[in-house]
Amino acid sequence: MDIKDRICVVTGAASGIGRALCMAFADAGAKQVVCVDVNGDGAAETAESVGGAAYTVDVSNEAEIKQMIDSVERDIGPIDLFWSNAGIAVGGGMDTPNDEWQRVWEINVMAHVWAARHLVPLMKERGGGYLLNTSSAAGLLNQIGSASYGVTKHAAVGLAEWIALTHGDDGIKVSVLCPQAVRTEMTRGHEDHVAAINGMMDPEPVAQICLEAIRDETFLILPHEEVRRYMKNKTDDYDRWIGGMRKLNRAYGDKKM
Repeated sequence: MDIKDRICVVTGAASGIGRALCMAFADAGAKQVVCVDVNGDGAAETAESVGGAAYTVDVSNEAEIKQMIDSVERDIGPIDLFWSNAGIAVGGGMDTPNDEWQRVWEINVMAHVWAARHLVPLMKERGGGYLLNTSSAAGLLNQIGSASYGVTKHAAVGLAEWIALTHGDDGIKVSVLCPQAVRTEMTRGHEDHVAAINGMMDPEPVAQICLEAIRDETFLILPHEEVRRYMKNKTDDYDRWIGGMRKLNRAYGDKKM
């Protein structure tokens, strides 16, 4: 897909990857960039920077997502590309409280489900569209120190796969972003965590890689190329891979996300 003259929606747009994506879409000639975040002031600041529109939305609430989609479709125009980018991380294992598990699940997974639920029928009716979900390398490998993050990011990848295989014939294009550590508010203070073992990328080059993937309609977006090798190691010998991850857990498991 060529971004030029397209209407693009980005959640988590107040900072980090989301903000960088909004900037990249505007620079690529998008007709309108819709900046969405629970931080309304941050969304408005990004929107002002790109000449776009801002919406304050809690993506853990399906009704708010639907209301935003309906408003954009009515007041701005048909959404060509929707990037479900907002996400959170909570450290801890199986002892993580149930309400925290639920909160991470709703933001990291169900927000993607709800966006697709309300957009796919509209996109099908007009012949196609593009859905992009931000997951993580943790969704392909796992996450030392956070059970809820590793599990929900796996689910986000699985959902993107399901949409692609189920609705590809309806003209729905799908990509899923799976970076390692990116310099954002989420990773601030965690520069020594296992996710940054191959270094931290800035959001701007990640956004440029995403633009190239959209143009090529590539499903799996891997800003850190090492992840492809780690995936191959995992599928070649799962038991050996588990052993290697156990070593990482011994080295990094006590570091909090």
